[in-house]
Amino acid sequence: MTDLLPYLVPTLVVLSGLGYAGFVRSKRSSRGPQEGPQSIERDTVVTGDDSDLRDGVGEESEPRSAGPVHTPDVPLPASGRMARLRGRLAASGSPLGQRLLAILSKDHIEESDWDELEETLLMADLGVGPTTELIDALRTRARVEDIREAGTIRQIVKEELLAIVDPTLDRTLHLDRPESADEVVPPAVIVVVGVNGTGKTTTIGKLTRVLVADGQKVLLGAADTFRAAAADQLQTWGQQVGVETVRSDRDGADPASVAFDAVRTGRSTGVDVVVVDTAGRLQNKAGLMDELSKITRVITKEAPISEVLLVLDATTGQNGLNQARVFSQVAGVTGIVLTKLDGTARGGIVVAVQRELGVPVKLVGLGEGPDDLAPFDPEQFVDGLLGVSAS
Repeated sequence: MTDLLPYLVPTLVVLSGLGYAGFVRSKRSSRGPQEGPQSIERDTVVTGDDSDLRDGVGEESEPRSAGPVHTPDVPLPASGRMARLRGRLAASGSPLGQRLLAILSKDHIEESDWDELEETLLMADLGVGPTTELIDALRTRARVEDIREAGTIRQIVKEELLAIVDPTLDRTLHLDRPESADEVVPPAVIVVVGVNGTGKTTTIGKLTRVLVADGQKVLLGAADTFRAAAADQLQTWGQQVGVETVRSDRDGADPASVAFDAVRTGRSTGVDVVVVDTAGRLQNKAGLMDELSKITRVITKEAPISEVLLVLDATTGQNGLNQARVFSQVAGVTGIVLTKLDGTARGGIVVAVQRELGVPVKLVGLGEGPDDLAPFDPEQFVDGLLGVSAS
């Protein structure tokens, strides 16, 4: 063995050197790509489904991993979604529609029946004004037409309900890209607001799927920087359909800066729509107003805001209306997204919130699936309340 030592020592030294060199190469290769152009806050990261493009992070920080490569989903077409959701609402047996038809189908309607009907509508969060209008209209038609046939009664109820839901409101998402003197046309910008806990970030993910299904190229902006989970969740939704997310690489960064960077990135990359998530804290109105007004002011330096959508949980009833009032005063809401309407007796919230804010319900959620968000169709919604399944 001692005779072999002169040969073994040089060999071990060489092998050791090769192992160390391999380790160094491995460490270097794990440092990620080189830095990209500087952003205004030096902390913004653009993440996609199979890349992690850094935008001005400090030299000592490491880029966040975008996760494994993911083959984008193909979301369901936006057209026809409401019909499918209508069938789900009808199958759940809407308490509001059932009670309306049960009372009006009686051979003789007593005053107590009208009182019960009024209570049913108020419990459904229809609101005092719309409830009085509907009761008066139904009383008149019941007295003048004196019809008891179930199909005709259903049609009368549908007509009167549809009138107060108001099919004349403009419920389209206005996503026309604004004209620009520059060669680069700015994207349409949607700012989404709402109280944390209403499913706001999930709703943005579902909205992204609606837009992608409609052929739009989308970019997400994670401006709720106070909850790391919100940015992670938004990024995951984007990855599912091959949409990138602009986010900060540190918690508590300036939300307005992230929103600005998202819109600027969207403009430079030629996307059609940028959707910006915002924080939903309601500790005090002044703080919320300052934060949202700053986000709005900064975004408009790059592109005008096309829509401000307020996400409301339909099950919160009148409390949801109180939230809506605050956000409407602060953010200039242009449309409502109502979630969790399935299986609730509070379908009247659609009417109440429209009357309260003077803006239409534009999207509605009836389930927990990724494609259970649809452009709101008043007639199909009323059919669902009355138990009319999709054909």
